[in-house]
Amino acid sequence: MMPHDMQLDAGNRFRTSSLLLSLSTAGLAAIAWAGIGFAQQQREPASRAAVVLTWNQAQREAGFAGMENLFLTRTVRASNRPHPLPAGKPLSAFAPGGARAEEFDRFVKDQKVAELLVLQDGTVRLERYALTGGPNVRWHSFSVAKSITSTLVGAAMKDGAIKSLDDPVTRYITDLRGSAYDEVTVRQLLTMTSGVKWNEDYTDMNSDVARMYAEPPAPGMDMTVSYVRKLPREAPPGAKWVYKTSETNLVGVLVMAATTKAARRVPVRKDLAAVRNGTRRGVDD
Repeated sequence: MMPHDMQLDAGNRFRTSSLLLSLSTAGLAAIAWAGIGFAQQQREPASRAAVVLTWNQAQREAGFAGMENLFLTRTVRASNRPHPLPAGKPLSAFAPGGARAEEFDRFVKDQKVAELLVLQDGTVRLERYALTGGPNVRWHSFSVAKSITSTLVGAAMKDGAIKSLDDPVTRYITDLRGSAYDEVTVRQLLTMTSGVKWNEDYTDMNSDVARMYAEPPAPGMDMTVSYVRKLPREAPPGAKWVYKTSETNLVGVLVMAATTKAARRVPVRKDLAAVRNGTRRGVDD
């Protein structure tokens, strides 16, 4: 994922907040869980992200609906011409009275599903809200931003800022030179097949995904880059897939580095420049 995740509010604004942002111990004490409300407090930075991994279910259900009240965010305003998502043919088996409706309802309840959306050929075939409370309730999107990040790679390639998916990652993220990311390509970063050793266990506070947010970065260096450049390689690049939040973060760093460098040579698309600067008015079609 990118260094910042995205959220969609009732006014169709994308808000960004660092992945796995968290509360400090004092911040947790300040939350009024009764009524799922939040007391006034100072918003926390991303550097305290790992604590969110310890939230219980009640804290998740309350916190994920009000992240911008708890954590530092940036706002990316809505597009003036958003891409529509019209209703498509309903998936009748999952509709009330359908052949699998009871099974579906049970799954939503048992798995604590926040919201489920099925898109096919640009149309909405199924839309169900549960923990979120409805379409007008903003809910933290977490790794949905991974897809947005990958899309920006395609835009950067179209503009020539990134030459090829087979380019070495270190061509764009120079602070990774001399690390296990040598010889890893952009394609392998996108597909999480770098071969770099990584632990994404959210229940383990000593896992890489927890420690990445807890350890202070090297001065002047991106937090993710600072952490992963010290990791060992466990497999040849392209040989093993492991889910890594860190590698989508790196994709975001790569896009920013590539478009910044390209901007010095030729104008880049306004959408990429605006995303890089945090001033984009949404995501156009």
